[in-house]
Amino acid sequence: MTVYQPTLKQLQYLVALHEHGHFGRAAEACFVSQSTLSAGLRDLETLLDVTLVERTKRAVRFTPLGNAVVAKAHRILRETEELSELVQSSGKPLSGEVRMSVIPTIAPFLLPRMLPRLRRERPNLKLFLREEPSAAAIESLHHGRADCVLLALPYATGEVEKETIELDAFYVAFPHDDPRNPPEEVAPDVIDENRLLLLEDGHCLKDHALAACNRPELRASATMIGTSLHTLVQMVDNGLGLTMLPEMALDAGILNGTNVVARPLVSPNANREIALVWRKNSPRSDEFRMLADELRAG
Repeated sequence: MTVYQPTLKQLQYLVALHEHGHFGRAAEACFVSQSTLSAGLRDLETLLDVTLVERTKRAVRFTPLGNAVVAKAHRILRETEELSELVQSSGKPLSGEVRMSVIPTIAPFLLPRMLPRLRRERPNLKLFLREEPSAAAIESLHHGRADCVLLALPYATGEVEKETIELDAFYVAFPHDDPRNPPEEVAPDVIDENRLLLLEDGHCLKDHALAACNRPELRASATMIGTSLHTLVQMVDNGLGLTMLPEMALDAGILNGTNVVARPLVSPNANREIALVWRKNSPRSDEFRMLADELRAG
């Protein structure tokens, strides 16, 4: 009896279609034409003599078997990535390609400080960066699209190893002429929940800021509206309320050119942990620890 073995390319096509739910977008993600991707999936189903995907004019639906095959395909592709990593890790440390996802509340503040020195001191390192929210970044990590992730903890990461880069303190930002602007520090109990502006859902910094305050009523009363920290600063500068900012954003000059002032938040958990994480038991663990050291030095 002949057993047909799917190719890695066919599995990549299948996983991409499951992720994007659309043949055109899946083809773009795989850098092939839509007809090439469709033909590859038809060949896969023909060889296996099964239906993995139900095709209609309006939707792409995976059969129960198709979903099971996708889950297995993720593991196979991840193992293939780790095989490549094993070979790469045997060469010169911190050389070759590293794909790193970075969350939006870290990328614009830490990377400009770190990348010039990293390019200068590690010229053989090709660092490919992808900015995406924590949930998408962790999914990319476990599905093999990213080798490591730079994010803020605590966050549900699954089975990973980590290296802490720094603790990033929280500050409360007010308009400079706000009569309630305290002179030095801000205690959580003096924050007006009706004026607090935070990032919208999907940004873990919002949860970290609320946890630092330890006031459950803030979650119900705060306005979750900002799509970026720069947007929140502009809203505060226009007298629309107050917000909470991480220290790294202040160090990067996010308040430059504004009339916004920031005071440190005083509470037992007034910070977030910036960390580099990667898949547990990765053959490149030593290399990622070296990368973490480089990030700390930045």
